[in-house]
Amino acid sequence: MYISKLYREEDREKILEFLRQNEFATLVTYDGEKPTASHLLMEVAEDGERLFVNGHMSKANPLWKTFEKNPDVLLIFQGPHTYISPTWYNHVNVPTWNYQAVHVYGSPRIVTDRDVVYQLLSRLVARNEGGSAYRLETLPQDFVEKEMKGIVAFQIEVTRIEANYKLSQNRNDEDYHNIVSRL
Repeated sequence: MYISKLYREEDREKILEFLRQNEFATLVTYDGEKPTASHLLMEVAEDGERLFVNGHMSKANPLWKTFEKNPDVLLIFQGPHTYISPTWYNHVNVPTWNYQAVHVYGSPRIVTDRDVVYQLLSRLVARNEGGSAYRLETLPQDFVEKEMKGIVAFQIEVTRIEANYKLSQNRNDEDYHNIVSRL
């Protein structure tokens, strides 16, 4: 991804927080003929200095079959984005777009350990259900086992991160404050 020096974010903690707040990502691989992608719920996990992204997809989704041929995949996490009108500046200019995006590159592997897959799904459900009583552990376990057979879980070990936070950093104070007030 092209990133101007002005918009490059390198603070690991800020990037990790962004990834966790924008966990619905686009996973891009190559099927041997063309790029292919799926939009999937992800989980960011740290192990010391190592970073992993965990997820799952339907077994019917052919994307997981590309992992063996792709030692490097791309995950695209997008955050807030919006049009910036040139009428918001104190001078003549062109329109632009403000956005936050993080590209995560890494090496994928299929996770086959039933207990690891169950724990991943349990964490995802608990996190997204919030205070709800709906939990994997409270469902009929034969139902859960049947549903687990229909997915493929995976883990991507992160090898590189590129973070682009284009948020009008190149504007003077007056223009910047005017943009903030308009948004």
